[in-house]
Amino acid sequence: MVRAGFAMIIDAAPDLGVAGQAADGRTALTMLRSPEHRADVVLMDIRMPGPDGVETTRRLMASARPPRVVMLTTFDADDLLVAALRAGASGYLLKDAGPADLLAGIRSAAAGDAPVSPRLVGRLIDSFVRPAPAPPAPDPGLDRLTQREREILAAVGLGLTNTEIAARLHVAESTVKTHLGAVLRKLDLRDRVQAVILAQSLGG
Repeated sequence: MVRAGFAMIIDAAPDLGVAGQAADGRTALTMLRSPEHRADVVLMDIRMPGPDGVETTRRLMASARPPRVVMLTTFDADDLLVAALRAGASGYLLKDAGPADLLAGIRSAAAGDAPVSPRLVGRLIDSFVRPAPAPPAPDPGLDRLTQREREILAAVGLGLTNTEIAARLHVAESTVKTHLGAVLRKLDLRDRVQAVILAQSLGG
């Protein structure tokens, strides 16, 4: 019923379509290997039956043309959030997200961004950095960032959206996107989620 509901919401959007549905990881992997079910973005249940969402994501990332994977999770799956990030997930949305948030997350992932439910940002950061006994050494790549890029990275670490960062720094949102792209490139980060984690691990 949940899958059917998501499918109806997605198919009703003029710019999106459902390539297929799967009840478990094994079926999903089989479907995604076939041309007729090739997808740009996969909504992955983090706790679905074997293999689970984390392992399924890890296997997808090993394929020649991996899709962007957005994990669907509940608010209490802290331990799995970091595992999914390390497996290659591009973003995280709560299962109780509204239709507008769901569609925005899919579009964001398709555009190369990393959608993260605002309610999950703090939990994700806490789960990732909690095991560290001491702050990690600064990344050698940080010295390649301009002052503005450092400000963007710090703001991203606070969980701010591009719109909020633009307002905070009194610049255009397109300028924020440009600087953030430069940060990701210079620090060899895959997406915004990794930028959040790095910024927090360095003290924000």
